[in-house]
Amino acid sequence: MKIAVFGAGAIGGHLAARLVRGGADVSVIARGAHLAAMQARGIRIVSPDLEDTHPVRAGSDPAAFGVQDAVLVTVKAPALPTVAQGIAPLLGPNTAVVFVMNGIPWWYFHAHGGPWDGRRVAQADPGGAVWDAIGPARAIGGVVYSACTVIEPGVIQVAHRRSRLFLGEPDGSLSARMAAIAAPLREGGFLVDESPRIRDLVWQKLVGNLSSGPAAVLGAVAPKAYSLEPAVERAVRASYAEGLAIAAAMGCHPQVDVDSQIEHGRAMTHRPSILQDLELGRPMEIDGIYTTALDLARLAGVATPTLDMMVALMKVRARMAGLYPAA
Repeated sequence: MKIAVFGAGAIGGHLAARLVRGGADVSVIARGAHLAAMQARGIRIVSPDLEDTHPVRAGSDPAAFGVQDAVLVTVKAPALPTVAQGIAPLLGPNTAVVFVMNGIPWWYFHAHGGPWDGRRVAQADPGGAVWDAIGPARAIGGVVYSACTVIEPGVIQVAHRRSRLFLGEPDGSLSARMAAIAAPLREGGFLVDESPRIRDLVWQKLVGNLSSGPAAVLGAVAPKAYSLEPAVERAVRASYAEGLAIAAAMGCHPQVDVDSQIEHGRAMTHRPSILQDLELGRPMEIDGIYTTALDLARLAGVATPTLDMMVALMKVRARMAGLYPAA
């Protein structure tokens, strides 16, 4: 199976390596020193269950790789317009595109049903560029749990023994194309679940991001450090409650044990990716994850006073670093 990974950073590089191990014909689109290292030496994965190097075809121009059976898009939200501009050479009549990204996806209301069916998510897809270039019929949702970091160009460190990917069709079907993508990932050592309720899983991860990301950015620390302050923990709990209220208003039922998540955070030393982006001066996914969720809160009439304040302060912090537009 020919599969391209568009945006092979930490998560994308890890998925690409597992696909190679699973027997797929893999190409990756990346940039900079990370791309140069992958071209020279392949992708090296360092994890509790695997330490190995995997050769891949790598380049910055999608046109070099031709039509694929599937494409995994693993960029962060600010790079989606670049995907819309460049993905066409990878797409044939039946190419599926899996969006393995955080936040509310651009395809969220496609095949949703009800009064919002077909609605476009403006913050997730400015100007409708992805909707128009790729089309929602190609889209498969992806929610990944894999604590990855590029520790040097071409080398990805994975914190935990087993990473997990949830795949789901927007219409809730368990499709043959989804099964075909899942197969080489499983063979390569990734846990993969095919879900008929992918939006529940989108919210399940998003609620955690909404609760932990702003506190980590404002404190410039991992959850273990900010959990030492009771007032911060109360704000995190309030953020969980508000996030779950938005999900419920959207008709979703994420399985979130808040007490367990809080306890997990008390031991978590991994710095959330949005904090890593701030520290490294990279574009931050503030609108793609946080503003979009709050837009849906307004759409559904859900009050989110704690999240409103935390996200606003995060925008101020990012703006001071030159990573968010002026007010």
